[in-house]
Amino acid sequence: MGRIICISNQKGGVGKTTTAINLAASLASAERRTLLVDMDPQGNAGSGLGIKRDQMRGTVYEALLDGRPMRELVHSTELRYLEVVPATPDLTGAEVELVTAERREYRLRDALRPLADAYDYVLVDCPPSLGLLTVNALTAADSVLIPLQCEYYALEGLSQLMHTVDLVKKGLNPELLTEGILLTMFDSRANIAHQVAEEVRGYFADLVFGAVVPRNVRLAECPSFGKPIVLYDIKSKGCESYLQLGKEIMRREKIDPTPVAA
Repeated sequence: MGRIICISNQKGGVGKTTTAINLAASLASAERRTLLVDMDPQGNAGSGLGIKRDQMRGTVYEALLDGRPMRELVHSTELRYLEVVPATPDLTGAEVELVTAERREYRLRDALRPLADAYDYVLVDCPPSLGLLTVNALTAADSVLIPLQCEYYALEGLSQLMHTVDLVKKGLNPELLTEGILLTMFDSRANIAHQVAEEVRGYFADLVFGAVVPRNVRLAECPSFGKPIVLYDIKSKGCESYLQLGKEIMRREKIDPTPVAA
């Protein structure tokens, strides 16, 4: 059964979707069957992998609210081992519609269950909030990966996210683990970046990944071309960081982490 990892942080602009896209691409480049599910109404995970709105055969909204089989919503990408279930702004309404729905917290888990054996990894990109869409992702997941921006307010709100994770563990998903904390947008020239990294590593210790994602122009450019960084500029510092992150995650699964050509 594939491992389901949700990528969550209620703060916006921390590199959450960038991480979802490029970690998924890194795992796929190592020939791990990977599915990226976009649970963010902004829909950037799909567009960042080249899925255009007029090419969509369906979105995650239909799986959550209409009961459409998730396998019918899967779209291929330029990477052989990477597929995506996209989202559109229509997903915004799901927060309200799910309130009165049966098994409202389990909709994503129920939708993913028939696909569990088809993938080695399922990554879920969460919205920048702690509403029902994020709760669905946490309930469906085996673990949560938390991108944390290396800036002054980095730790603000992290305790709230951890509290939400604890509530989900107690009431909905007792097996939920913390996959790790990923330091993002690291600027080696800024003292505050080093201070934040040191503080986070001192407090969370082994929960912090060794990979650190730098501020990188190439990472910022690639979404506009609909490509993950591994296809846009494999030699960039940003790509190196996400390939390292993929290796760290695969090592935990005792899988050969040697990446192959994309």
